[in-house]
Amino acid sequence: MNLKNKTAVITGGCQGIGYATVIKFLKEGAQVVIVDLDKKEIEDTVINLRQYEGQVKGIAADVSDKSSVDEAIQYTIDHFGSIDIVVNNAGIVQDAQLLKMKEEEWDKVIDVNLKGIFLVTQAAALRMKEQKSGVILNASSVVGLYGNFGQTNYVASKSGVNGMTKTWARELGRYNIRVNSIAPGFVLTHMVKEMPSHIVNMMKEKSLLNEIGKPEDIANAYAFLASEEARFVTGTVLSVDGGLVT
Repeated sequence: MNLKNKTAVITGGCQGIGYATVIKFLKEGAQVVIVDLDKKEIEDTVINLRQYEGQVKGIAADVSDKSSVDEAIQYTIDHFGSIDIVVNNAGIVQDAQLLKMKEEEWDKVIDVNLKGIFLVTQAAALRMKEQKSGVILNASSVVGLYGNFGQTNYVASKSGVNGMTKTWARELGRYNIRVNSIAPGFVLTHMVKEMPSHIVNMMKEKSLLNEIGKPEDIANAYAFLASEEARFVTGTVLSVDGGLVT
């Protein structure tokens, strides 16, 4: 899964799956621009990755704001000269049952998880079209395929991501741009680690492998889809869930 000399933009790259993906891509030889909200957190993350000095940069940007996104994409071009891969990893949750969900909770999740991916992909794809090559990878979720109690906004956003993925694969294929999504199951992020043990055990039992995924499992899948080994894969929503929904 050699990504040598490829430039990747990874949103939400300071924590969890995003951070694991940054490390994986750097190990595979990519140049990476981390896009996240908090400037200080980005600076700290880049310092933690100092062994990859020259390969990794960071910029604070709000993916739900077009001017902020355009600035991040231009920053990438200015520093590395191209943009070959986008990993649309940034996302949030604000859970509530339908009858209790506030309008602002709906709006915020849709703005970040759906509109954010639209804005980043649109800006990057314009550059990729000029290059006649590129890879777009979107963060979906198994709940976007099967729904989940108390997550109307999140499920809607991830279902929308799946639909956009398939649409963009059709639209951008003529420019040699591949578009795929990954739908993770339960993954051992910081949030999951803080959950009560009985909840974590319940998650494990739902997996055919009796395991919870690691961020590295998702990062490895992103690296495969970004690489030439996946040159004939596009328009796919790949479940990486330990058999959670088979």
